[in-house]
Amino acid sequence: MAKTKQFTIAVENQPGTVADIAKTLGDAKVNILSLVGTAQGTGGTLLLIVEDARRAKKALDAARIAYQETAAEEIELGNKPGTLAESLRKLAAKGVNLTSIHAMASKGGKKAMVVYTIEAAPKAAAAASGS
Repeated sequence: MAKTKQFTIAVENQPGTVADIAKTLGDAKVNILSLVGTAQGTGGTLLLIVEDARRAKKALDAARIAYQETAAEEIELGNKPGTLAESLRKLAAKGVNLTSIHAMASKGGKKAMVVYTIEAAPKAAAAASGS
């Protein structure tokens, strides 16, 4: 399990909004590893995992893009049915409550990447190690 940072950005639900944020980060040479976006009505939310959180913060600050930075966990799982459920059940058994989760695997790929944020980080570390 690797520690990472998740950036949460409230956005307007209109054409080009996500493209503008991606351009801001791209121009700053920040590689986006994961992005999830949702919209409801006139607003939306982006969840981003980037390769260089320090550089991303600097770019977002310079562009005056408001964000919330949250500690997150990144795990690699086998890309097969039931693996995600097994991993999440271990967390649940330890009383860990997820506040966000996103996962991705390429079709036919051997591994899946899962990123999640939680209410209580110490519980997650104990659950992941099997303690």
